[in-house]
Amino acid sequence: MNENTDILKQQKQKILSLVKEKSVLKQDVFFNTIKNFGIFKSLSKNIINELKPTIDGIDKRISIQHFEVNQFAYRLKIAGDILEIFMHTNVFEIDKSSPLYKSPYIKQNPLNAYCGVIYVYNFMADSFKYNRLNDIGILIARIFINRENHFFIETKLPLATKYSNFSLEPLSENIIQEIINDLIIFALEFDLSIPPFDATREISVNQINEQTSWITMRTGKRLGFYTDSNNEDDFTFQL
Repeated sequence: MNENTDILKQQKQKILSLVKEKSVLKQDVFFNTIKNFGIFKSLSKNIINELKPTIDGIDKRISIQHFEVNQFAYRLKIAGDILEIFMHTNVFEIDKSSPLYKSPYIKQNPLNAYCGVIYVYNFMADSFKYNRLNDIGILIARIFINRENHFFIETKLPLATKYSNFSLEPLSENIIQEIINDLIIFALEFDLSIPPFDATREISVNQINEQTSWITMRTGKRLGFYTDSNNEDDFTFQL
């Protein structure tokens, strides 16, 4: 009986220890990430509002807008491009096999490896305008933020050379504005490529019977990475 009591006591202490260390930590990371996501949303809206009058003066046919989707997602429309930016509500630990995990910053305190994530996808504006549900978006950046407000970015943008490792300085409004501008520049420079002829030789009766066949054909930009599954976390860079 005493042995059983000791086991239960140890289990209780283990539960309390995990709650104190892991659960409180994850709450800290979550609230820090959502705070920064709010800054991303606010600065994105400011950037759009600053650009809009000048772009209207260039050509009123060019649309530039900010859309609030919900608490964890917003959308930027810049000409023919959409940037879909959303925050994952879960907290993740950096994979222990990652070189980042072996960095002095995490070795000093392994709890620094827990991060919230902000995803950035690039879609074509027409995909939403014409409700082309088969069109694909491209993951162009994942922004990881930890409890100490340090961050790194997984991307193929020029930001990769600067922020591929944990930042020495905490994330700031100036850095966030730089990131947003780079995302917009990338989307505008990243042009649509027509698929190979053989990839579009066949079309179903259902597709051709729609309002117009081009609205239902699957379309998307091509980027230098590929995946063998539908899991966004399986993206790997193609050299």
